[in-house]
This record gives sequence, C-alpha cells and structure tokens, in this order.
Amino acid sequence: MTETSNQRAGFAAIIGAPNAGKSTLVNRLTGTKVSIVTQKVQTTRFPVRGIAIYGDAQIVLVDTPGIFTPRRRLDRAMVASAWGGADDADVVVHLIDAASHIAAEGRDGTPADRRSAEDTETIIASLKAAEKKVILALNKIDGMRRDTLLALSQRLFDSGVYNEVYMISALSGDGVDDLGQRLAAAMPEGPWLYPEDQSADVPMRVLAAEITREKVYLRVHEELPYSAAVETTAFTDMPDGAARIEQTIYVERESQRPIVLGKGGQTLKWIGQKSREELTELLDRKVHLFLTVKVDPKWQDSKALYAQFGLDYDV
Repeated sequence: MTETSNQRAGFAAIIGAPNAGKSTLVNRLTGTKVSIVTQKVQTTRFPVRGIAIYGDAQIVLVDTPGIFTPRRRLDRAMVASAWGGADDADVVVHLIDAASHIAAEGRDGTPADRRSAEDTETIIASLKAAEKKVILALNKIDGMRRDTLLALSQRLFDSGVYNEVYMISALSGDGVDDLGQRLAAAMPEGPWLYPEDQSADVPMRVLAAEITREKVYLRVHEELPYSAAVETTAFTDMPDGAARIEQTIYVERESQRPIVLGKGGQTLKWIGQKSREELTELLDRKVHLFLTVKVDPKWQDSKALYAQFGLDYDV
C-alpha cells in the first residue's frame, strides 16, 4: 500500500486469563495462523505479534501470554512479558471467557473455571492499581442467553476499569469485525510499521519451534504435563531452495521421553510429519525437518530458550 496521509498504525494488546481465547482472536483478526492454539492452557509463551489491516489502519496485535498467579521462574517471565506488552500498547483489550466466568459463579463451575475467574479478578485489580481504562471483550458467547451476558458485563463494568464492552465469539467470528474496526479507530496516525503482505512479526525459527510444540501437545496432551519445550537448533537454506530445520524437543524426565517417541518412534514421526506439512505451507517451499528428543530436568532454567522467545530470564 502506498503511504497516504490517512494511514494509521499502532499496537493493540490482548490480555486475559489462560484459555480465554486470545490466540484464537488474534488468528481471527489477522486472517492467518500466527499464534498456536491447543487444548493446553498457557500455550502462548511470548508475545506473538499478528498484523491486521482494517482500511487505512494497520493494527499490530500483541498476543500476550495468559496472566495468572506465577509459581515458577518460567511463569514469572511469562506474566512479566504479558504486562509489558499491555504497557507498551496504544489500546488494550481484556478478553474474558464469558461461559467459564458464569460457570465459576455457580455450582456447575469446574476448578479450571474458578481458577480462570480468580485470574480475571487479579487482572482487574492490577488494572485498577495502574488506573488503566481498557476495552472489555466477552468471548465464547455462543449459545448464551442475552440477559445473562448483559448482567455479567454490568457486574464487570462496575469495577471501573472498562470504558466499553464487546460481545464476541473468536471461534465463529461473531462480533469480531466490530472489535477490529474499534481497534483500527484507536490507532495513532502515521505510516504503517510493516509491509502490507506481512502477517506476523516472529522470527521464523521461533515460529517453527512453536508449530512443532503445538503438534507435541495435540498428540500427547493427556500424558505429558506442561513440561515440554522445542528449540530450533539449525535453520539452513539449501541450494535447491528447500529449508533444512533441526529441532530439539526437551522433556523434564526420562519417563517422558518414550511418551514423545511413541511405540517404534511412531508418535515422533506423526509430530514431525504434521509439523513439516504446516511449515511447508507457511514457508511455501520444501522443508526437511529433523527432530531429536532430549531429557533436560532444567530446561525451564535455560537462558537460551528464554532468549529465543524474547522472555526476561531474570524477572
């Protein structure tokens, strides 16, 4: 797009408890897959920036890790990263899983629902303390009664940290366009920050690692607790135009290695095949992918992995 006097560009941060649907919303707004989405909570470990275009406005979406009460070093780094993304943005959206929040208030709520509601209260308290006004987006409204939603939005609005509310379904796209238009209007005037055809600002070796990690969780999320990481150790352009990618999957215990490998290496083969298919489509060229599984009880203390994801090791 040629630069015009009407151009606007800026940053929109999407914050929320783990599993509120932030990655799905970023993917929906940008129209491409820039954030990994799995059934595991806390899958976004660093602020993926998706780039959405609405008319003359370019919105750089900061998809922050879920904000929750941190227990480990990695948790602290992720939560600090999330708040950092919000502090630097031109506009902030607080995304809440409406169905889960309502369930947490009743007898049908699961422990996960209640934990999510507690994380939401923590976020509201932090926004209050920072005297920040943000946009409230109630997500996963599919099939919910309107009066229930209105009562919930009123209760949340009474906290005093929101200046407006949107009701959306990131999954179906319902209401997302209205939110996108609102974000576009909030962008400051100025030239675009990225080329028109770019949809994400993530180093390719990091995105490649995230794609493989998504496949690991899709395949073994039941058996493997939240204790695996993927590092791209080599990314080489071959003379024939193909990409050679070498990656290490880290697990914390020896007993987890056979889970990732599978019987006769079948699970690792499936992970590699699915990851390679997606990388081939993403890079638009042939990909040779080589995966190794390593046991490292201290991978969560690896400074190199934190650096790869742009997280601060010393939080």
